[in-house]
Amino acid sequence: MNFSKEWDERYKQNTQMSIWPWSDLVSYVMRYSRPSSPGFKVLELGCGAGANIPFFRYLGVEYYAIEGSETIVESLWGRYPELRNNIIIGDITEAIPFAGQFDLVVDRSSLTHNSSAAIKGSLSHVSNRLKPRCKYIGIDWFGTLHSDYRNGDPGEDEYTRSNYKKGQFARVGRVHFSDKSHLEELFSDFEIEIMELKTIRREIPEDRHIFASWNLVARKREEE
Repeated sequence: MNFSKEWDERYKQNTQMSIWPWSDLVSYVMRYSRPSSPGFKVLELGCGAGANIPFFRYLGVEYYAIEGSETIVESLWGRYPELRNNIIIGDITEAIPFAGQFDLVVDRSSLTHNSSAAIKGSLSHVSNRLKPRCKYIGIDWFGTLHSDYRNGDPGEDEYTRSNYKKGQFARVGRVHFSDKSHLEELFSDFEIEIMELKTIRREIPEDRHIFASWNLVARKREEE
């Protein structure tokens, strides 16, 4: 199983508890894959503390999620008992355990905590379960311009790091970083419609730290 036990520890210690919908995810869904029909099915990979659930409930879609942390899933079952069968404990890099196909798959900075091979495998499962011409939206995939890319210990491949001792990645296990060509390789089974790089440079304090991440929209390719 690829899920990092470090994340379950973070939730047990009540950290990484984001509860407000991520603004980039909201804007990308509404701009590029707005739900347009009854029974619109959305799958979220790695829902964490459930920040995006209120947004999808407001849209009236059929919401499903796979999350690796038993601690946080049990908390979500308490908050959303009607979604008990829709939010499951599982590995987002393995086969999708729900029946049927999906109109949209989303991920806000969850697949980025796996190796390149695990991410590629997960995207293959996603492609198999998306309806024709439907989309995957990825938000905040960390970029190689990020100041922390060269920190931590080398992982399974050149884009994966681990064992961060400080900063935003402290004690969360693997962290994966991408450049444009690497993303194109990972998403070779898709048609990438949108790929945007976001960089934020900190000026005060004057350490020039750079946060860099990618937002992207990828459409399932037509079957030949």
